[in-house]
Amino acid sequence: MGAESRVAAIEETLERQGCADRPIAVLDLDAFDANLEDLARRAAGTPIRVASKSLRVRELLHRALAHPGFRGILAYTLPEALWLAEHGFEDIVLAYPSAERSALHRLAGDPRALEAITLMVDETAQFDLIQEVADETGELGSAPDGRRIRVAIELDVSYEPVPGVRFGAYRSPVRTPGQAVALAQEIAARPSLRLVGLMAYEGHIAGVTDAAATPYGAAVRAMKTLSRPEIAERRAEVVSAVREVAELEFVNGGGTGSIESTGAEAAVTEIAAGSGMIGPGLFDQYQDFQPHPALHLGFSVVRRPAPSVATLLGGGWIASGVPGQDRLPTIAHPSGLAYAPQEAAGEVQTPVIGAAAENLRVGDTVWLRHAKAGEPAEHVLSYLLVAGSGQGTDQIEVVGSAPTYRGEGTLFL
Repeated sequence: MGAESRVAAIEETLERQGCADRPIAVLDLDAFDANLEDLARRAAGTPIRVASKSLRVRELLHRALAHPGFRGILAYTLPEALWLAEHGFEDIVLAYPSAERSALHRLAGDPRALEAITLMVDETAQFDLIQEVADETGELGSAPDGRRIRVAIELDVSYEPVPGVRFGAYRSPVRTPGQAVALAQEIAARPSLRLVGLMAYEGHIAGVTDAAATPYGAAVRAMKTLSRPEIAERRAEVVSAVREVAELEFVNGGGTGSIESTGAEAAVTEIAAGSGMIGPGLFDQYQDFQPHPALHLGFSVVRRPAPSVATLLGGGWIASGVPGQDRLPTIAHPSGLAYAPQEAAGEVQTPVIGAAAENLRVGDTVWLRHAKAGEPAEHVLSYLLVAGSGQGTDQIEVVGSAPTYRGEGTLFL
């Protein structure tokens, strides 16, 4: 069953079971599980750390971690990590530095959280703040059990083929073995800190689409090919140098779009991934892999303002990043629809145009897919869960619902 046929079958199931409220977010567990299997296959034995930002649903985090190919969580804020630790999750690494003093105080005073959570650092000012909070708490370093705050260093692996030309996100200022060692030595001198890991995320490979049969697509593919050897060599040198200062428990790298190349590096002990479990719209444009669309967003038709035009209530859930057409939701079903050029996808109303719009009536549903994996969870309180073989609509069933972070009353960003 193709992707659009699957959405149509899910829609029939919802109608049959009386699930009429819109907007609605439907998570296809069969697609989610298939994506878990594919990610694990691509990783070829290297453990995958689950990027919570791409899910933001505790039940889905548990489901991913129940798969033998997945281990640990890559969280996005310290309050989120503390909340997850309170709910029993372990081995939580922050993907980004934290400057939230109240959360740092909570961490420093909670033995269980100290054991479960690893903070990310990449400059002295960050662990100056961490050390200051630890000193205020007065329980670390000198405690009988030797409790310390676990930290990891982030290495910048953006690609700079010539001075002034850069591919990759502005993340860490640490690029060389010497810089990483100097930071590791400073951490070692802090009585309340313990260096346990290193992260190096090649976002310009993992997070940039490359399937377009255009000069741009060819340039992206060439950039990725050229940058991979440089990343592997520099990452290995940094890991080797830092291991002379501290015993690293993990070296994290990669993302959904770079699993094969990252996992092939001997210096890497784990890969981060999350978006590939959901298969959002942006991931339709990768050359080497194709996740199954797992999250479907249904919006009601509420107007017919003109021939071949139907207007949805809502729909404008735009993805973060550089503004552009690729940040709009993908129209998944019915086929033959497009956005009205003058309006695109709006917060309150979204006109869709095309021959297929002529067949839509007030009360019908148009199904969209968000460009990114985790951001829809900020708009809904729960995901409706469906599962079934997909060989017929009577074999797809609503099997439950799962609250999002928002549905559990939390807000982290």
